[in-house]
Amino acid sequence: MTLAFPRSGFVVMCGIVVLTLALYPMLRTLVVQIHSAVTGSYVTGYHSVLLINCPTEQIARDVGRGIMEKRLAACVNIFPRTATMYYWKGEIREASEILLLVRTRTSLIQRLMAYVKAVHPYDIPEIISFPIEDGSLHYLKWIEDAVTDI
Repeated sequence: MTLAFPRSGFVVMCGIVVLTLALYPMLRTLVVQIHSAVTGSYVTGYHSVLLINCPTEQIARDVGRGIMEKRLAACVNIFPRTATMYYWKGEIREASEILLLVRTRTSLIQRLMAYVKAVHPYDIPEIISFPIEDGSLHYLKWIEDAVTDI
């Protein structure tokens, strides 16, 4: 009898840990929303901005539309052609690229990067993220409502 209780307690604790880990994204979202509602402030880094370069405007539009259709971002800006210089295989190269500016939840960055890597024509696509430190609470709420966190 004394061995059954500690063992069942251990099983229950393991179940709680597994359930907590499985529900972490949803629990984090809930905690952030409660914190924002109670304090009226923003939780630093909950949202991010990503930079993604594409070789042509059509590819940029295709990548941007795919990101939006998958609800991985609230907004994608497509900046016009820019000149770029970079090292590739030991040489300095020059090209023109189209820049995407993407706003999303930080929790979606890995899924967003996986999608971009799957559809992007570059061997090593530029995908750089920056956490949003602060901003308009109404705008950040709009990002929150516009993207999924599944």
